Amino acid sequence: MGKRVALVLAGCGVFDGSEIHEASATLVHLSRGGAEVKIFAPDIEQRDVVNHLKGGPTEEKRNVLVESARLARGDIQDLAELKASEFDAVIFPGGFGVAKNLCSWAVDGKNCAVNEHVNSTLQAFHSAKKPIGLCCISPVLAAKVFPGCEVTVGQDKNVDGRFPDAETASAIAELGCKHICKNVNESHVDKANKIVTTCAFMCKAPLHEIFDGIGTMVQEVLKLA
Repeated sequence: MGKRVALVLAGCGVFDGSEIHEASATLVHLSRGGAEVKIFAPDIEQRDVVNHLKGGPTEEKRNVLVESARLARGDIQDLAELKASEFDAVIFPGGFGVAKNLCSWAVDGKNCAVNEHVNSTLQAFHSAKKPIGLCCISPVLAAKVFPGCEVTVGQDKNVDGRFPDAETASAIAELGCKHICKNVNESHVDKANKIVTTCAFMCKAPLHEIFDGIGTMVQEVLKLA
């Protein structure tokens, strides 16, 4: 029987929600791994709505759960209904929606607050010793909730201009966590906490390399589940 995995989304679109390619790649690798997936998102208003063509904010109001339903093809539940006892693992794709809607990292950095249902979900899986997978910016959730854990967001220096957000690694270290430098096609496994992370679009890399890196994260999560 395949592993039961909960996927938590943050909206739809890289600048104000979940990164679509990361969410899709995660779902493809979970499907290939024989996992049974249920998708969740918090029923809250987005922090902002970005015009992805022009790159600027709009006056619109959108709901994270409703927007996430686009990626879930309508088959989605309120994150408040997620019960860790019904799953073997949980995975959070990235995208600015993680830093805007699931927590306030985009505004407050390491001093951010984490959405109550995101926090309780992470705590529940961690307490049950069930694996947590995170990619792109979402490892900051683990860094905030689990001081002392190990995560990667890629490199801690902007190597060859490929890691423009390398300062995120320093903020993670300031939270008392250990940042592990990894390439885009790799993931890091914090065995003590069962947290698996990969940098995805935190690296400027070809899409297939990001896809492969997410694949390593998913494979490690399923191994631990």
